[in-house]
Amino acid sequence: MEVILLQDVKSLGKKGQIVKVSDGYARNFIIPKQLGVEKTPKTMNDLKAQKIAEEKRLKEIYDEAVALGEKIKAGSITLSIKGGEGGRTFGSVSTKEIANAVKEQLGFEFDKKKMVLAEPIKNFGTYHIPCKLHPQVTVELTVKVVEQ
Repeated sequence: MEVILLQDVKSLGKKGQIVKVSDGYARNFIIPKQLGVEKTPKTMNDLKAQKIAEEKRLKEIYDEAVALGEKIKAGSITLSIKGGEGGRTFGSVSTKEIANAVKEQLGFEFDKKKMVLAEPIKNFGTYHIPCKLHPQVTVELTVKVVEQ
Protein backbone atom coordinates (compact mmCIF):
# COMPACT_ATOMS: atom_id res chain seq x y z
CA MET A 1 0.00 0.00 0.00
CA GLU A 2 1.25 3.50 -0.78
CA VAL A 3 0.91 6.09 1.97
CA ILE A 4 1.41 9.87 2.02
CA LEU A 5 3.19 10.83 5.24
CA LEU A 6 1.65 13.65 7.26
CA GLN A 7 4.56 13.79 9.71
CA ASP A 8 8.19 12.71 9.75
CA VAL A 9 8.41 9.01 10.60
CA LYS A 10 11.76 7.70 11.78
CA SER A 11 13.29 5.16 9.36
CA LEU A 12 10.41 5.63 6.90
CA GLY A 13 10.42 9.15 5.47
CA LYS A 14 9.74 12.85 5.78
CA LYS A 15 6.46 14.77 5.80
CA GLY A 16 4.85 14.89 2.35
CA GLN A 17 6.71 11.85 0.98
CA ILE A 18 4.93 8.95 -0.68
CA VAL A 19 6.20 5.64 0.68
CA LYS A 20 5.28 2.03 0.06
CA VAL A 21 4.55 0.03 3.22
CA SER A 22 2.83 -3.24 4.02
CA ASP A 23 -0.95 -3.13 4.34
CA GLY A 24 -0.92 -4.16 8.01
CA TYR A 25 1.67 -1.52 8.99
CA ALA A 26 -0.40 1.16 7.26
CA ARG A 27 -3.77 0.06 8.70
CA ASN A 28 -2.57 -0.71 12.22
CA PHE A 29 0.08 1.94 12.85
CA ILE A 30 0.45 4.79 10.35
CA ILE A 31 -3.21 5.64 9.64
CA PRO A 32 -4.59 5.25 13.23
CA LYS A 33 -1.80 7.42 14.67
CA GLN A 34 -2.44 9.98 11.90
CA LEU A 35 1.14 9.75 10.68
CA GLY A 36 -0.09 9.30 7.11
CA VAL A 37 -3.05 8.72 4.80
CA GLU A 38 -3.64 6.26 2.00
CA LYS A 39 -2.62 7.51 -1.43
CA THR A 40 -5.71 8.33 -3.49
CA PRO A 41 -6.33 10.91 -6.22
CA LYS A 42 -8.04 13.18 -3.66
CA THR A 43 -5.16 13.00 -1.18
CA MET A 44 -2.68 13.62 -4.01
CA ASN A 45 -4.55 16.81 -4.96
CA ASP A 46 -4.60 17.88 -1.29
CA LEU A 47 -0.85 17.26 -1.07
CA LYS A 48 -0.21 19.38 -4.19
CA ALA A 49 -2.36 22.21 -2.79
CA GLN A 50 -0.49 22.08 0.53
CA LYS A 51 2.88 22.20 -1.24
CA ILE A 52 1.81 25.22 -3.30
CA ALA A 53 0.54 27.03 -0.18
CA GLU A 54 3.77 26.22 1.69
CA GLU A 55 5.94 27.49 -1.18
CA LYS A 56 3.90 30.70 -1.32
CA ARG A 57 4.28 31.20 2.45
CA LEU A 58 8.05 30.61 2.29
CA LYS A 59 8.35 33.07 -0.61
CA GLU A 60 6.50 35.74 1.42
CA ILE A 61 8.81 35.19 4.39
CA TYR A 62 11.84 35.49 2.11
CA ASP A 63 10.51 38.71 0.53
CA GLU A 64 9.89 40.22 3.99
CA ALA A 65 13.46 39.34 5.01
CA VAL A 66 14.86 40.99 1.87
CA ALA A 67 12.80 44.15 2.49
CA LEU A 68 13.98 44.32 6.10
CA GLY A 69 17.55 43.78 4.90
CA GLU A 70 17.29 46.78 2.59
CA LYS A 71 16.11 48.95 5.52
CA ILE A 72 19.02 47.76 7.66
CA LYS A 73 21.60 48.34 4.90
CA ALA A 74 20.29 51.86 4.26
CA GLY A 75 20.60 53.03 7.86
CA SER A 76 23.22 53.12 10.55
CA ILE A 77 22.91 53.68 14.26
CA THR A 78 25.02 55.59 16.76
CA LEU A 79 25.39 54.60 20.39
CA SER A 80 27.03 56.88 22.94
CA ILE A 81 28.39 55.37 26.12
CA LYS A 82 30.77 56.45 28.88
CA GLY A 83 34.42 55.80 28.25
CA GLY A 84 37.66 55.49 30.09
CA GLU A 85 41.30 55.69 29.11
CA GLY A 86 42.72 54.18 25.95
CA GLY A 87 39.53 54.12 23.87
CA ARG A 88 37.86 51.55 26.14
CA THR A 89 34.32 51.76 27.37
CA PHE A 90 32.81 51.38 30.80
CA GLY A 91 30.79 48.23 30.30
CA SER A 92 29.96 46.88 26.87
CA VAL A 93 27.42 47.16 24.08
CA SER A 94 25.18 44.10 23.71
CA THR A 95 22.66 43.06 21.08
CA LYS A 96 19.81 44.19 23.35
CA GLU A 97 21.12 47.77 23.38
CA ILE A 98 21.67 47.67 19.61
CA ALA A 99 18.09 46.41 19.05
CA ASN A 100 16.72 49.23 21.22
CA ALA A 101 18.79 51.77 19.26
CA VAL A 102 17.47 50.38 15.96
CA LYS A 103 13.91 50.87 17.25
CA GLU A 104 14.63 54.45 18.35
CA GLN A 105 16.81 55.64 15.45
CA LEU A 106 15.56 53.68 12.44
CA GLY A 107 11.95 53.34 13.56
CA PHE A 108 11.25 49.60 13.29
CA GLU A 109 11.34 46.56 15.54
CA PHE A 110 14.35 44.28 15.21
CA ASP A 111 14.92 40.99 17.02
CA LYS A 112 18.21 40.92 18.92
CA LYS A 113 18.52 37.16 18.32
CA LYS A 114 19.06 37.77 14.60
CA MET A 115 22.32 39.62 15.24
CA VAL A 116 25.50 37.56 15.10
CA LEU A 117 27.76 39.26 17.62
CA ALA A 118 30.70 37.05 18.59
CA GLU A 119 31.47 39.08 21.70
CA PRO A 120 30.12 42.31 23.20
CA ILE A 121 31.59 45.56 21.87
CA LYS A 122 34.04 47.04 24.38
CA ASN A 123 35.81 49.71 22.30
CA PHE A 124 34.78 52.89 20.52
CA GLY A 125 34.61 52.84 16.72
CA THR A 126 32.51 51.65 13.81
CA TYR A 127 31.38 48.05 13.68
CA HIS A 128 29.63 46.04 10.98
CA ILE A 129 27.41 43.48 12.67
CA PRO A 130 26.08 40.63 10.51
CA CYS A 131 22.35 40.02 10.90
CA LYS A 132 20.91 36.69 9.77
CA LEU A 133 17.34 37.51 8.78
CA HIS A 134 16.66 34.32 6.82
CA PRO A 135 18.77 31.27 5.93
CA GLN A 136 19.45 32.92 2.56
CA VAL A 137 19.52 36.60 3.65
CA THR A 138 22.37 38.04 5.72
CA VAL A 139 23.01 41.79 5.91
CA GLU A 140 25.37 44.01 7.87
CA LEU A 141 24.20 46.65 10.32
CA THR A 142 26.57 49.59 10.82
CA VAL A 143 26.97 50.58 14.46
CA LYS A 144 29.03 53.58 15.56
CA VAL A 145 30.04 53.59 19.20
CA VAL A 146 31.05 57.07 20.40
CA GLU A 147 32.07 58.53 23.75
CA GLN A 148 29.37 60.30 25.72
